Amino acid sequence: MQFTDLTESAEQPKIEFPCEQYPLKIIGDHGEDYLQCVLDVLCAHAPEFERSSAEQQLSSNGRFCSVRVRITAQSPEHLEQLHQALRQTGKVRMVL
Repeated sequence: MQFTDLTESAEQPKIEFPCEQYPLKIIGDHGEDYLQCVLDVLCAHAPEFERSSAEQQLSSNGRFCSVRVRITAQSPEHLEQLHQALRQTGKVRMVL
């Protein structure tokens, strides 16, 4: 019996840039200024982003906060710069 390596046969979905409505989920420690901090970074890196479109959700114990947004991703480099800027705040733990 021969097994097929699915990682080789299944192609990763390709993103065409610019990619409108690119979804991001930003997770970090909940605090007074967490949402404001995340939105400030997003606006600096994605000027078309509408602050009012952000959706915030607290974890069941209230320790973490996730912010869901959609931006226009310009390039892989643009996404990497945004990810780094979010991490440099010291408040963001993960960007999905």
